[in-house]
Amino acid sequence: MAVIGTLHVSPQGFGAMGLSHVYGQADEAESVRTLQRAIDLGVTFFDTATGYGNGHNEELLGRAIAGRRDGLVIASKFTHRQGGTGHRVSARDAVEASLRRLKVEQIDLYYLHRVDPETPIEESVGELGQLRDEGKIGGVGVSEASAAQIRAAHAVTPLSALQSEYSLWTREVEVEILPTARELGIGFVAYSPLGRGFLAGAGPVEGNDRRNIHPRFASDAVAANSRRRRTIEDVAERLRVTPAQVSLAWVLSKHVVPIPGTRHIRHLEENWAAGDIRFDEGTIEELEAAFPRGATIGDRYPADQMKLIPAEPALA
Repeated sequence: MAVIGTLHVSPQGFGAMGLSHVYGQADEAESVRTLQRAIDLGVTFFDTATGYGNGHNEELLGRAIAGRRDGLVIASKFTHRQGGTGHRVSARDAVEASLRRLKVEQIDLYYLHRVDPETPIEESVGELGQLRDEGKIGGVGVSEASAAQIRAAHAVTPLSALQSEYSLWTREVEVEILPTARELGIGFVAYSPLGRGFLAGAGPVEGNDRRNIHPRFASDAVAANSRRRRTIEDVAERLRVTPAQVSLAWVLSKHVVPIPGTRHIRHLEENWAAGDIRFDEGTIEELEAAFPRGATIGDRYPADQMKLIPAEPALA
């Protein structure tokens, strides 16, 4: 088991975002079966957000866990700005809506999904702290916050978790953000630990797949980044495992809680089995040499979304 704040969770969780058509068309019945198979395997930590499918993802997860809530840790996230409307949503209204969609009495962990440029983070987490005191949520988290923002938020309302992107091709958090979380005793949850599927060997994506607007999935970036991915493939062949398992096992070796997502039971079972892989120091060095911090070609998000990502300090 792993610990996030006071929450005890499985060593890896399940990120549900891709079940709401973000990466092309999803089959709801298969998605529910996959979520329920995750519970059968021992996954106890499930991550969703209000913004995934405008509430669809929370509703889907709520259906999948109905009658199986005991022992599960459910996390969701909100932003103050609703969709593209600019309408401001309070933390209280967001939590109340999430509770209805998930059909639960308490959400174990609730994050500020992105820091609102017009709202001090202290105000946002202060609202969440009040909701925690009322028992509507179990713990407070922030996602994609800078080290300074983490400290400011934690001083107002002790944080249980920080969620940031972390994988072999996204290692910038190692410079300042991850050390800050560890110093303050805040659990670290790694989203996109498989690089949105790229590190697992994903090829061309569907026309309605959101990755098509991500700079890292432009053809020139894919060509450049694929050369680095060959090291993952070499290690996988040597260990007789898959590239996805190598990539996920590396994240697990950093003592954080990754939340890979998938629509398919076969991939889910493959991801779960990555927890049995142990690397020697030489293999870790080999992988990290192929993916030095800051070397990945292409930004993580389109330009408008990158504005909501904290600026990274000079890499060391």
